[in-house]
Amino acid sequence: MPLPSASPTATVPPARCATLSSLAFGGAPVGNLYTEVDEAEALRTLRQAWEGGIRHFDTAPYYGFGLSESRIGEALADLPRDSYGLSTKVGRLVEDASGRHGDQDGFAVDGRVARFDYSRDGVRRSFEASLRRLRTDRIDILFLHDIGALTHGPRHAEVLAQALDEALPEMARLRDEGAVGAIGIGVNEEAVCLDVMARFPLDAIMLAGRYTLFEQTASMRVMAKAQADDVAILVAGPYNSGLLGNADHPGATYDYAPASPAVRERAQRFYDVCRRTGADVGAAALHFPLAHPAVASVVCGLRSVAEVDTALRRRATDVPAATWQALIDEGLLAPGVPTP
Repeated sequence: MPLPSASPTATVPPARCATLSSLAFGGAPVGNLYTEVDEAEALRTLRQAWEGGIRHFDTAPYYGFGLSESRIGEALADLPRDSYGLSTKVGRLVEDASGRHGDQDGFAVDGRVARFDYSRDGVRRSFEASLRRLRTDRIDILFLHDIGALTHGPRHAEVLAQALDEALPEMARLRDEGAVGAIGIGVNEEAVCLDVMARFPLDAIMLAGRYTLFEQTASMRVMAKAQADDVAILVAGPYNSGLLGNADHPGATYDYAPASPAVRERAQRFYDVCRRTGADVGAAALHFPLAHPAVASVVCGLRSVAEVDTALRRRATDVPAATWQALIDEGLLAPGVPTP
């Protein structure tokens, strides 16, 4: 039985982001996020995604310190370049670190590190290295990675200033040169989105974990501004780090950390509503963000053929209208948010 296609777009994104499919492939897991993924399995997973209709692949140098980009480049190398879109990120440089072993920053990769660099030269060097690993001559969307206060703490103001003065202008130059189709930021907090949007024009924002079925209140202002300014939102982490990823019960993690009892208790209410109304929680998690006019794509991290097949089925599965109404009645969705 053929898999359902994930290629139709839910909304019409800005012209610079026209490569997006409604369901996009998130490349962190095939970069050995949390656990090793066999090379052959990673390549099969990526090809299964393309064959199933996923037409946009997102990655970053940080994901496995280049491993995710290299695997995506290899898996897609013999496909027509116009048959898929690519996004990657700048803001870190990958370096050799002989003798470095183990699970650094969550990635099971030996012998490499990634260090922050938001300078003009750092952006250019990172971009050129990504092109080599991805085996391509252009990137459809280039994101500036992790410039928020949650990442940089007391250095946030300094990092933001350099992002605005050096990194983003250099990314705009790459766009003007035709090497990049669109530019944006890839973050997981609303405040930095609003700071940047007020001071530098963006084509897109990848927002991880903040506008999801499980939570919307920490992203309402940026969603409204993105809609008003015609900025395409790519919603990453639709399952909130696995919290809503299982078929029948909440996962153990939320926001890249162990989920608290209160978070798991609230998550269980989503499962209860979906069970009562005949819906799959994972399907609801993929469908919900796409109802917002600012959202162009949902980026789902996938590490196996089975996970690809599950995501494609969920994207093709209708969620009953009664489910959305019950979630609203239970107070599990923020007032006024669009539903499918």
